[in-house]
Amino acid sequence: MLPLHITNETSRLRAVVLGTAVSNGPTPTAEEAYDPKSLEHILAGTYPVEVDMVREMEAFHDVLKKYDVQVFRPEIIENYNQIFSRDIGFVIEDTFIKANILPDRERELDAIQYVIDQINPAKVQRPPEEVHIEGGDVMPWNDYIFIGTYKGSDYKDYITARTNMEGVAYIQSLFPNKIVKEFDLVKSKLEARDNALHLDCCFQPVGKDKGIIYKSGFREEADYVFLLNLFGKENLFHITRDEMYHMNSNVFSIAEDVVVSERNFTRLNTWLRSKGFAVEEIPYAEIAKQEGLLRCSTLPLIRD
Repeated sequence: MLPLHITNETSRLRAVVLGTAVSNGPTPTAEEAYDPKSLEHILAGTYPVEVDMVREMEAFHDVLKKYDVQVFRPEIIENYNQIFSRDIGFVIEDTFIKANILPDRERELDAIQYVIDQINPAKVQRPPEEVHIEGGDVMPWNDYIFIGTYKGSDYKDYITARTNMEGVAYIQSLFPNKIVKEFDLVKSKLEARDNALHLDCCFQPVGKDKGIIYKSGFREEADYVFLLNLFGKENLFHITRDEMYHMNSNVFSIAEDVVVSERNFTRLNTWLRSKGFAVEEIPYAEIAKQEGLLRCSTLPLIRD
């Protein structure tokens, strides 16, 4: 049995599911795009090709192996996008929660069933149908669980709104001893620079008390101020609209002092090093074209 244990975003990682870009399928049509950034690249003819994405994911895999992390990969489904394992499930404490994802992504869960089979069945939860929640919106942070959502009355009109308030209430019911704090995120179907697809597109903690943040990703200034007060302004790295678009907040922590980052994030990586982090830089710019990056590609199972 896998002894699941996740209480935050940065403790030393021991086991993770890393997605795969093998047999990723043909470039989607514009009608098939799930998000504005993919749409932008489909229309421009710059959508990433499989060979480049496989190379990027293998670079990530190599870094994880360097730190002796146990890495699980999804079983390959032919011509099917299986890169973003964070969307399909997540762990809080010792519980694995299956996400209610977009219906045509259901097979992604089947591809990691062999991992789920190694978990105590009593610790595997599937939310009821009306609960929408994806792992990119869920961040355990010690006493807190941060959750990205969209509170607009037009929620159902946004394919980019992935977690609803029923999802927030569901997590609160599973973890009554945690402080569940939801954040109302800015969504756009057409402009990727104004679309926080998930919470990790505009915020992520690093280390013990630091974080990366994009102020304009929050619909309510009070949500931004909450994080400002919790972490302290001097501990938050503020990214620009363009850096948000390139997914600067979507790095991944292997430990409290080790962060995997995209090699082009010059300003961020310089800041991280100035704060004492070891930064493992890898190429991930092609995968970023699908509006997802390093955190999105991982489903952590065990941290210290």
